[in-house]
Amino acid sequence: MSKREEYEAKTEVLLTPIAQANGVEIYDVEYVKEGADWYLRAYIDKPEGVNIIDCETVSRALSDVLDKEDFIPDAYILEVSSPGLGRTLKKDKHLEKSIGEEVEIKLFKPVEKCKDFAGILTAFDEEKITIQDGDVSRTFERSTIALIRLALDF
Repeated sequence: MSKREEYEAKTEVLLTPIAQANGVEIYDVEYVKEGADWYLRAYIDKPEGVNIIDCETVSRALSDVLDKEDFIPDAYILEVSSPGLGRTLKKDKHLEKSIGEEVEIKLFKPVEKCKDFAGILTAFDEEKITIQDGDVSRTFERSTIALIRLALDF
């Protein structure tokens, strides 16, 4: 397990009781470097959507626990937010909740001279993701997908 994965997993364990106490679920936790700064991001959600008060309450509680545990030696910026409308679908639990929803897929390399596809998420397993675009069903190897997220429909 990498340092990043270890920090994310430990943060998720510490965040779980905080999320439960505040009526939200953990969507994702990520520890990333952007430029010179490290960010520890916790994405929370609930059926009716999270608001700024939810984020603030969870952020303060998580910050206190992280300060006490002090397991990340790097200086970092803590962010707690909603995953947003065009949320990235990183984990199987995200894909499961999104079956029947319209998604956008971006590939690392073009297929049929195209790297961007959209359609209704119809199936997935450990190796493949299938979408339906009208009469056309497309299956992609998960290893070829750079990004999959919910489509924004305005």
